[in-house]
Amino acid sequence: MKAALLAATILVAATPSFAQTGTSVKATPMPLPVAATPAPSATPTSAPVAAAVLTPVHRHVHRRPKAPSPAVARVRTANRDATQEPQARGFVNAVQIYPFSDGVLYRLYAAPERVTDIALQAGEAVVSVAAGDTVRWTVGDTTSGSGDAKRVHILVKPFAAGLSTNLIITTNRRAYHVQLESTSATAMAALSWTYPQDELIAIRRTAEQERAALPIATGLAIEQLNFGYGISGDNPSWRPLRAFDDGRQTFIEFPASIAVGEAPPLFVLGADGEAQLVNYRVSGRFYVVDRLFDAAELRLGAKKQAIVRISRGGNDRRKHGRRAS
Repeated sequence: MKAALLAATILVAATPSFAQTGTSVKATPMPLPVAATPAPSATPTSAPVAAAVLTPVHRHVHRRPKAPSPAVARVRTANRDATQEPQARGFVNAVQIYPFSDGVLYRLYAAPERVTDIALQAGEAVVSVAAGDTVRWTVGDTTSGSGDAKRVHILVKPFAAGLSTNLIITTNRRAYHVQLESTSATAMAALSWTYPQDELIAIRRTAEQERAALPIATGLAIEQLNFGYGISGDNPSWRPLRAFDDGRQTFIEFPASIAVGEAPPLFVLGADGEAQLVNYRVSGRFYVVDRLFDAAELRLGAKKQAIVRISRGGNDRRKHGRRAS
């Protein structure tokens, strides 16, 4: 019963009231109840809203890489300029041949599951082999040939592509600096070197041997040669083997070691015993003096001077000169 009365009350309250004016009835709507505004709450805003408001916005800032120091830049430039890359004209079949020079960095390209051969000079003996990365690179050695033709081979192989390190090989003749770099499939089969300095030395030695084999003079008559010269004094490595003349010129023959050592100057002893430097020319192992003399001396050294006397007639004519001390 109470519920029915409450529903009727609510219905009457919601029904618009009617005001009677004459014969017409005008409906005047009643204002709707305004929902009460809740009082401000003393509690803080809920966590999700606060997080949305307080979360800072992160922006990606592009920073320029720090420039290397002048010293580091100089090292990089020096290494880049000193690096020798494989050249098309340097290949003999599949072997890249570099001309050797001290201080040059030689590039070697390798690949996984492939071995690259570094062949050293024949007769060269290895002292040590050092690699910067010994974990991801395999480095071994072997030999080929025998005797003077025996060669050492350094074998390298990477475990993966995209690796780089360096290799230093020291021998009884020189030091090699190799820059190793691995690719996915391209590998150099082998590399070796030519040695211009050694070739130049060999050419000079051959030329000296050829000059030594040439006759010391042309038109010499054997019957006119005079071998009556005596050699006395000290016994250095350059002591002459003999001396002779043809009536116009005097020839002094030295051992073959004169070509690799220091040659002594020649002094002719005058009648008063004074030594005078004389002009002469070198022809192979011979001194050629364009005159005759009775006595002469070869002198070499400063504090302890070696002196060898050459006397015409086979006698040590000390009256023609005194021995220098």
